Amino acid sequence: MKIVKHIANLGYGSRKQVQWMFREGRITDADGEVLYADDPVDHDNIRVDGEPLDPAPGLAILLHKPVGYTCSTKDTGRIVYDLFPQRFRERSPVLSTVGRLDRETSGLLLLTDDGGLLHRIISPKANLPKVYDATFAEDLRGDEAALFASGTMMLESEQTALAPAQLHVIDPRHAQLTLTEGRYHQVRRMFAAVGNHVQALHRSRVGGLTLDGLPEGQWRILDEGDLRRLFGAGE
Repeated sequence: MKIVKHIANLGYGSRKQVQWMFREGRITDADGEVLYADDPVDHDNIRVDGEPLDPAPGLAILLHKPVGYTCSTKDTGRIVYDLFPQRFRERSPVLSTVGRLDRETSGLLLLTDDGGLLHRIISPKANLPKVYDATFAEDLRGDEAALFASGTMMLESEQTALAPAQLHVIDPRHAQLTLTEGRYHQVRRMFAAVGNHVQALHRSRVGGLTLDGLPEGQWRILDEGDLRRLFGAGE
């Protein structure tokens, strides 16, 4: 791929805009030497305004999503893409969330521009556990763990039973729920079905990955070791 197209696909501008960046001397190599649009140069040796290029396609990110942000590119309110550089929205292939957390749910959210990786994560065959910490409006009644683990629970308007889920009660109004599927608003709907309301919800783990102290609103790029840990708890 030609260097102009490569940089444009990373969201730095249209091809015409990137060509102007070359003419203005804003694109250099790691030693500060001005590059030209037809120079043969590796991704890791390119600098834009003195800064290394964003990661090449194949990017995977772990984000600590705050409450109040939606997993959308079109919502009129705050969206998770506001937490990244503006150019991340312009990348090609597109940077997509791996599943969704609703506006009022915080915690671990994965994003990638690798379609194969995305489908591998969300595939039922991956069987990746997802751990949620939930706080409730009312005391748990006591039979929720057995019901959730039974594999027979049906949600309203659904035609198939939920896969077995593990509930670990911390106190009457606080528990951890581990799922291996991701239906629409599943955690909130499960507790609503047993007469309770989830007041606060936080996803603390996906597969073998945790936030590991990452501050709210911050993100980091995943490496091969992270991906091995991600699938180590599933496939």
